[in-house]
Amino acid sequence: MRLENRQNNETREIKFTRNYTKHALGSVLVEFGDTKVITTASVETGKPKWMDKEDNRGWLTAEYSLLPSSTATRCQRERTKISGRTQEIQRLIGRSLRACVDLEKMPDLTITIDADVIQADGGTRTASICGGFVALSDAVEKLLADGTLKENPIIEPVAAISAGIVEDDVRLDLNYAEDSHAQVDSNVVLTKSGKIIEFQTTAEGEPYEFDKMIEIFNVAQKGINEIIAKY
Repeated sequence: MRLENRQNNETREIKFTRNYTKHALGSVLVEFGDTKVITTASVETGKPKWMDKEDNRGWLTAEYSLLPSSTATRCQRERTKISGRTQEIQRLIGRSLRACVDLEKMPDLTITIDADVIQADGGTRTASICGGFVALSDAVEKLLADGTLKENPIIEPVAAISAGIVEDDVRLDLNYAEDSHAQVDSNVVLTKSGKIIEFQTTAEGEPYEFDKMIEIFNVAQKGINEIIAKY
């Protein structure tokens, strides 16, 4: 039995508190156990300067931050230069959420998903993707209601979760204690229909068997289906 008295294929308690702040069109406090992230969706008219003027698509991007007191040891604010880890996570969140939208149905709009980790206990990037999707969905509903959007650009829901091998067992939704000494560490992002957006899996020490990789994927898909049902 794990620290939270979970079975190996069980997630932590997962909660989404919508309309968490009042200014963003979509705002959500997402909780994966003791990991807590505030995700917001902000909307601006226009598109990035690097996009061609003839390109009729809108854009969706993401920013991610660990707040200073979110970890056991205070982390520094990234004021002038962001770390490689932060860049990687921002790109993952952006890729994951762009995969679920038709950018042509949101012309001349840029949606920014901000994920601010207020408490970290493993799985912050996967929680950010899930909370980011809920915030995006709420923002899109408001844009449809006020006529800014003519069509819903969301193709289908997406969700993400961590999994891995700890003490030779495949486990779902690792907390920090498990993640920090996992033999294999994975992050999985899927659509509701089961299409793969991201399947990152790394052996932290010795190589592992193919059938274990399939087991990790299957348990992750189970968790993702449960998360999407909470949307």
